[in-house]
Amino acid sequence: MTGAHRLAIRVYYEDTDAGGIVYHANYLRFAERARTEWLRARGFDHPVLLERFGVLFTVRRCDAVFLAPARLDDEILVETVPQGIEGARIRLGQRVLKGERELVTLALELVLVNRAMRPVRAPPPLRAILSAPAGS
Repeated sequence: MTGAHRLAIRVYYEDTDAGGIVYHANYLRFAERARTEWLRARGFDHPVLLERFGVLFTVRRCDAVFLAPARLDDEILVETVPQGIEGARIRLGQRVLKGERELVTLALELVLVNRAMRPVRAPPPLRAILSAPAGS
């Protein structure tokens, strides 16, 4: 995933289980933070999306593959890359890395919804950044 947005995260005690290994559900939290920062880096944040465009992101599907553990005090990176947009559906790929070692891969399908929780197409400015090649 070259040109991906990267977010560095330090693993804290609260992120781990009794063995000092990151608890599996916390990778979803890390991925959520990375998606939020990816959007913010492109001039959008969740309050702006709701106030200006009346849309929210919802996760429809998340497929995670756990390859290796992260441990207490590790510095990890979460990469985020848009992979496509069709109507209200957005596909993203994410990877959690320690150095160059892949720890977790995630394939996500998000759906844009309005305040009534009905699927809606992405507004043109948002569609432009979701359709942009990685790294732009």
